[in-house]
Order: sequence, then C-alpha cells, then structure tokens
Amino acid sequence: MSEKEKRVLLGNEAIARGLVEAGCQFFAAYPGTPSSEILPAVVRFKEENDLDIYVEWSTNEKVAFENALAVSYTGKRAAVAMKQVGLNVAADPLMSSAYIGTIGGFVIVVCDDPGPYSSQTEQDTRFMAMFAKVPVFDPANPREAQEMLPTAFEISEKYQIPVILRPVLRVSHAQQTVSFHPVRKMERRAAFQHNPERWSATPRFRFTLHKQLNAKLKHIAEEFNSMTSLNFIENDRDRAVLGIIAGGIGYAIARDILLEKGLQKEIPILKIGTPFPFPNAIVEAFLQKCDHLLILEETEPVIELQIRDKSKVIGRLDGTIPNEGEMLPETIAQVIGDLCRRFSIPIEESTSTLSLEKMVAGLGLPVRRPTLCSGCPHRASFFAIKKAFPNGIFPSDIGCYTLGMNMEAVDTCHDMGAAITIASGLYQAYHQDGKEMPIIATIGDSTFYHSGTQGLLNAVYNGARFVLVILDNSTTAMTGMQPTPETGITADGHPGRSLSIEELVKGCGVRYIRVVNPYDIKGMISETEKAYRYTQQRDGGMAVLIARYPCVIHQKDQLKIKPIKVEIRHIPPPEKGLPPVKSGAMDRSLLPVYQEEACAQCDTCMIQCPEQAISRTESGYVIDYDRCTGCRVCVVECPTSAIEMPSVGACIGCGFCLKRFECPSLVRREDGRVEINRLTCVDCGLCMEVCAQEAIYQVS
Repeated sequence: MSEKEKRVLLGNEAIARGLVEAGCQFFAAYPGTPSSEILPAVVRFKEENDLDIYVEWSTNEKVAFENALAVSYTGKRAAVAMKQVGLNVAADPLMSSAYIGTIGGFVIVVCDDPGPYSSQTEQDTRFMAMFAKVPVFDPANPREAQEMLPTAFEISEKYQIPVILRPVLRVSHAQQTVSFHPVRKMERRAAFQHNPERWSATPRFRFTLHKQLNAKLKHIAEEFNSMTSLNFIENDRDRAVLGIIAGGIGYAIARDILLEKGLQKEIPILKIGTPFPFPNAIVEAFLQKCDHLLILEETEPVIELQIRDKSKVIGRLDGTIPNEGEMLPETIAQVIGDLCRRFSIPIEESTSTLSLEKMVAGLGLPVRRPTLCSGCPHRASFFAIKKAFPNGIFPSDIGCYTLGMNMEAVDTCHDMGAAITIASGLYQAYHQDGKEMPIIATIGDSTFYHSGTQGLLNAVYNGARFVLVILDNSTTAMTGMQPTPETGITADGHPGRSLSIEELVKGCGVRYIRVVNPYDIKGMISETEKAYRYTQQRDGGMAVLIARYPCVIHQKDQLKIKPIKVEIRHIPPPEKGLPPVKSGAMDRSLLPVYQEEACAQCDTCMIQCPEQAISRTESGYVIDYDRCTGCRVCVVECPTSAIEMPSVGACIGCGFCLKRFECPSLVRREDGRVEINRLTCVDCGLCMEVCAQEAIYQVS
C-alpha cells in the first residue's frame, strides 16, 4: 500500500486507522453510538495489512477495559472503545488503573454524545479524566483524532499511565480526507512481570502510588505545554481585544465562523488539544495578550474551570454559552457577533442562517416520533404485554425496545440492566404494602448479557416476583447489528462458542423459563398471563419469557420464507351500511352498546379501552361517545360478551393500529382511513392480528 494514499474516512474509521498505525496489538469494545464503527474499521485495516491484532466485542465495557488493561501489563499496546456512558460501567477499573499504571501503551477511546442524540446523559468524559487523574486528548476533527493516537500511546508508555482519546459525536461521525501513514507492526511478545507490590497493591501502598501519579501528571502537563502540534495559537498577535480558547470541535466551529465573518486576523484562537493535565503555561501567556477571552468547548466548562484568572473569561460559567445541548455553529456565531459589537470589533454582517431545527419547523411538516421498524418482533411483544396487563408497570432498558414507550409498554428506562433491578425495587415496594401489582420488565438479549445477570441473581436471591421478558432478536440491533454471545460469531467473523440465554437464566436460579414466538400474538398474551400467575403462586417465584424472533432488518430473508401479504378493506359489503368516515369518527348508531344484564362489573372494558372512553359510575359503565372511535377492543376483550357492536369488516379510521401498534408502514389517509405503505411494509402480517374490525385481511 502506498504511504501517500489518502481516503475519505468517517471519524471513527480515522480513529481505527490511527490505532493500527500506532501498533495496537489488542482492541476490545462494546458497541454504543457514537463509537460503534471503530471496531469494524480496525478489523478491515487489520485484514488489509495482514496484521496480527486481536479484536473482540466484549460483553460490557468493564470487561473490555480490564481485558485490554491486562494486555498492557504484558508490554503490548492495547486499546478499548466505548461511548461516554459506557465509561461509567468501566469507572472502577479506570480509577484503579490510574494508580497502578500500565507497561505497554493503553488508550481508552471514549466517544461523547452532546445533545444527547442516543444517550441518557450529555456527560463530558474530560471530567471523568480529571476525576480519575488520567491524561485526555480532545480532537477537533477526524484527521487530528488519527494523528493524536501515536502520541497518546507514547505518553502512555513513557509515563506508564492510561490515556483517554475523547472525540465527540461530530468528530466520530464527520468525514474527512486523511493520509495513510506507514503501519507500525509491533512484534512485542507477552512478558508479564511478577510484581504483586504493584499489581495487587495494598491500601497503604496506594497512597504511594497516588503520590507517584500526581508527579506523573505534573511532568505530562509540562510536556503538553511544549506540544505545539496539539496546543497552539492561530492568528497570533501581540494584543487583542477578544481572544478565543477552544477545545475539540469548538476549535473547528470557531475557525469557520471567524473566516465567514472576516475576523480571522482580528481574533486569535488558542487551540487546546490536551485539556488535562492542563497546559497552564501556554494558557497564561495567551491570557496576557487578550482583554477578554471566550471559551468554546463541549459539553462542560472543563477548560474554563482550570483557568486561574477568570476575570477576563466569557463562557459557560457566566451563561454566555448554553450549559446544555450541542454547541451549534449558529449559536456560536450569534455569541461572537454580539461580543464583536459589544467590544467595537469590525465584523462582516452576513445574512442570518436559520438552524436546521428552525428550517424544518418552518416547513410545517407533521412531527413523527422515532418508532420500531416495520415487522419488528419487539412491537408484537409489547402489544401482547400491554394486552395481557393494561394496568401493569413496565420497566425497560436501553436498546431499540426503548421505543416501546410509544405503545405505552415502557414506563422506565435508566441504564443498561436497570429493567431488572427497577422491577425488583418496584416489587418490594408494593409487596411491603401487601399489594401485588403486575410488573412486566423487558430487556434485550445483548443488554441481558451486558448487565442483566447480576440483577436477576439479586431478584431471585431476595425473593422478588415479576415477569421478565428477554427480547431476543439475535443481534445488537440499535448500534449496528453486532453479534451477541448467543450467536457464536466473534468480532472478526470467526466462529466462537454460542452461549444459551436459557442456560444462563437457569443458572441464575430461575425455575420458570419459557421461549415464546412474539409473532404469535395470542400465544404470547396467554404465556405472559401464565407467567404472571406463576409469580403469584405460593411456591412460585421469578418468571422469565424469552421472546425469540430475529431482527427483520438483520435477517431480511426470514420473512421471505413465508411472507404474509395483507390488504386493508376500505369498501365494505353493502349490507354493512358503513357511512363515510369523518375525521376518523364513526356514526354513533354503530358504536358499542352495553347489555347490562350480562355485565360482570370486572372493569376489563375500562382498562383495555385505548381512548379511555369508558368510565364506571354508580349505575354502571358509561361510554363517552365523543371519545370512542369504534375500535371494538372493548367488545373483543369483554369476558362475558356484554358489549355489542358488529364488526363492519372494513377500516373505519379508528386509529387503533396507529396508536397502539404503531407500525410505520400504516399511514392515515386524508379521509381518515388507514392504508399500507408498500415501500416499507415487510409482509409480516402482524397488523392483521391487531384490527378488531377485521379490516386487515391476508391476500397471500
């Protein structure tokens, strides 16, 4: 391969290239947006260059971290990648490894998600680096991320310390032309040094290690002060009314805005590529040249807090820069423009550019929530769970299935593995009051392998009783279809050992385990009810259902084996006498009617009604016909057939399939009725099971 070759790479691909060029011999990761593309790219570059690099998808970030750390103990170069909340999972070994240190270079790639776009928090990994006392590199673009990695490994090896590379979303997912440098083929052999005083240091010796760590950071800070390739002044001048200190993507944004407004010669920029340990000397020198300083960084005021003299500083601490959300170019352009006018700095007034959000809002397009894909088995699982227990509590977890909240089948979503522990806590809270509440927790297969077993062990050990539904679609779908331990496929595509979810659950002490097909909606409703009844038995306990059906995006051929093509009947037989649909509402003469003598007063109709149109009074149940859409759910669910309403056999525009099933391939027409979008429909046939008006029928 030519040493001068250039390619346009995604930021994460550039990071992978940098790892390979720096001689990384071991790489582990757990998938999580925006970091997921790094490992596949490492595999690709490894194969292109015929390199001996061990690569693995680990079961979670802590496991990945500790595996890579151990490799560094043998003198080899190792790296690990995760998203910012993944570092929370690996926080324990991170803190300890800072004290104990490394031998071979060890780099932790942590991709932050300002916004956030696909995370629970906007947390700033630079703060975690300060907390753990490890150096952190903050790249401004993909090329810099690639070029920082050899330096990061060198710092790690020179000072025997873990080092963090922290790209944000706009670096990880940006594209840029990068140059391919020669690949450094490391041929180091594993050589673990028996040194228990260090590797298993007692608390007293940890004090000494802490002292050594502080000394390392002092020397690294001095070295960072002289790294002019990472920390440098652009547009330098002897005196400036306004200067900018920018870190990471903040530098890229500031540079573009100054060029756009003709300020590149008026406002100097100090770029900080190594925010910790802080290069105080270069910052102090820059501070003396400027009357005022604007600090641009994502997401927290990490640089700002480390500047000793804050009298000149403008940034997040004084509220000039918003303290939450992504740092958008239009926001920074407004801030710089306001400061220039305030300090009488000449500026080229450009036409105001609307933000993307404002442009979209101005189009008046209808807002659509994120939703599960057409044919997704999780949709069927959630529909069945909600049908079985309309008034249940539904703790859930991190993954595609978080979107079950749109179907009113997800009540909580905290962090990976929390579905089980939240469900356990809820059970104990109600049980303490002598009340039994249906609790149906949902967790994905990959998330269960990641952090579900500890919670399940705890639930069984402490006598919690609820139904756990493991949504097994045979892949880590949301982050890019990475394999799970169940698949038996390793990160580079080679066969590994398949680990059974059933055996794992059984090993946690669960006696009630059933595998169900979510595409059999009636069967899954029945199995969910049976599982809950088991939790209520004197000799019962935890119940686990494994809802197993492959992701239809990952295994598209699955539905091609036996497709179920359906149509929606819009014109009923004449004898039905269906009036035209108006605004999605039925004529009242065709809405449900109670037969009081048959009513068992069980509240089923009131609980199951998706529109909450049924209420109970002293004289019986009352239907609010202004809210009733004629979906016939109450008729179907009534155990004593006390509600009469004939099926019209055609779409009446009730919207039940849209609201409770929420398939993106079902869309409402202008006349209120529903039709199928054939461009996205995958012929799963699930919607046919949902319509109580029997308007959806099979044609093949």
